[in-house]
Amino acid sequence: MFVPLELKIDIFSEVKRLLNRNVNFILLSPVKREIELLAAKESPKTRREAAYALKLAEKCQYVTVDNDEKLRTDNIIVKVAKAWNSPVFTNDSQLRRRLRDISVPVIYVRQKSRLEIDGLI
Repeated sequence: MFVPLELKIDIFSEVKRLLNRNVNFILLSPVKREIELLAAKESPKTRREAAYALKLAEKCQYVTVDNDEKLRTDNIIVKVAKAWNSPVFTNDSQLRRRLRDISVPVIYVRQKSRLEIDGLI
């Protein structure tokens, strides 16, 4: 679930290397809320991982997303990625499939050691 901690991958430098350019990392407000809930209410291991994810999130630009439609977090990610034509970093297989279906590039971990991109940027 928390790639950088579990696999010891510096996602920020690896994404920049993969794309061969500087990148602005974005954290959507619903994603941050989801991580905060995990940090507050889950098992001790998940709380530690979520706290680490929140620390990493400080390196991202925070973007508030209105959720008037009461969409699930994955639906918001899909909607924003499509509207912004922006790649998404996720290892969630269902979310990856949904993003690929609408031609949104997806960055993910391959073979537990390196990042790959599926799609064109």
